[in-house]
Amino acid sequence: MFGINEKIPFVAVNIAVMTVSDTRNEETDKSGAVLVERLVAAGHNLAAKKIVRDEVSAITATLREWIDDPAIDVVISTGGTGVTGRDVTPEAFHSVYEKEVSGFGELFRMLSFNKIGTSTVQSRATAGVAKGTYLFAVPGSTGACKDAWDDILVYQLDIRHKPCNFVELLPRLQEI
Repeated sequence: MFGINEKIPFVAVNIAVMTVSDTRNEETDKSGAVLVERLVAAGHNLAAKKIVRDEVSAITATLREWIDDPAIDVVISTGGTGVTGRDVTPEAFHSVYEKEVSGFGELFRMLSFNKIGTSTVQSRATAGVAKGTYLFAVPGSTGACKDAWDDILVYQLDIRHKPCNFVELLPRLQEI
């Protein structure tokens, strides 16, 4: 059986949201806004929010800053996961991962297939862990952000979700 066990107390996690874009600003960042709205509505804390250019060095610098911040448990980025020349988010994320969570991208594309068909193959959504911080990179459309949050992250970032979830593993991510 899987689902939310209401007998377990909810645990809010601290989530940073990064929008990867050369053109968006706070006013036009609808995808970042969708993620913030959903994570706050779920009871989590917005730890940081930033718009970063589509450059590996800029993305990596922000990831490293947030990974090193003990007040941030999770980073979710939106944008830069496609296949064009400026889409470099997966490369930046892979350069900081200690462990990849390959099932996230696979599940995202499977769920996305039901909504956008074979166009989902253009997504390079990815996830991993670095220094005890979960890292998730999702496409830049609001629909993709909704799908990633509503169909995967809302459950995996809820300690009450059984049989297992990412939150219950947070204290063990850095064990040797």
